[in-house]
Amino acid sequence: MDRVLALQGVHNFRDYGGYAVVGGGRLKRGALWRSGQHHGATDADLEAIAALGLAAVFDLRSGRERSSHPCRRPIGFAARIHHAPDPSPDAARVSAPHIAAAQTARQRTPEGTREGLRRNYERIAFRPELQDMTARLIDAAASGQGPTLVNCMAGKDRTGVAVAMLQLAAGVHRDDVVEDYLMTNTAGDVEARIASGMETIRAVTGQVDEASLRVLMGVEAEYLETAFAAIERDHGSIDAYLEAALGADGAKRERLRGALVE
Repeated sequence: MDRVLALQGVHNFRDYGGYAVVGGGRLKRGALWRSGQHHGATDADLEAIAALGLAAVFDLRSGRERSSHPCRRPIGFAARIHHAPDPSPDAARVSAPHIAAAQTARQRTPEGTREGLRRNYERIAFRPELQDMTARLIDAAASGQGPTLVNCMAGKDRTGVAVAMLQLAAGVHRDDVVEDYLMTNTAGDVEARIASGMETIRAVTGQVDEASLRVLMGVEAEYLETAFAAIERDHGSIDAYLEAALGADGAKRERLRGALVE
């Protein structure tokens, strides 16, 4: 848990570097950060974030999400902020997979909620806006210009897939990628994170029972493996997807490793 940045109003903020890579070495620490949204950041949180020296931030939320929960930024924040495009009106409504999974009445049981999340993960890696942002994230990390941060609403689904793709492109073992993904369930103040997510979900979808809400705010290895299986079904392999969908060909992946591996 030494990779978790303990903040009060920003949840699931952690370093996703440090993992061993194929061929030797490890991803640098302090260069790759992930989190939930920064709407509730306290002044102390902003000071801690400013100290990271971020060069770029990738906010995967839709325009509607950003408007309703604008991020607080440190005074004089110099990082380049990338915003996900909204390719269609529907994208703004269903961008957060855990929100989408809560919106249908027949899914409002714990198992129905899990099934809703699994269905969302079958499609998540093919969302044009997420592919666009993940490609930009990989480009920025490969440039070696400084630490990056990627976030969405809860920092677990869209962020989880984007992080997984960067880690895989850099040569992190798939088991470690899944382990990092699962840290959402234990990182930081878990109950505060769940409470914050529940408030947002209920504001968007109406009343949902607590057991289902807790499923919505968690992650399971099966979700990410569902995304991997869909990628392999449609592209033949993760490597083929990285190149075709994200532009991460062999040369770019070498630059990524050169910038991040020590």
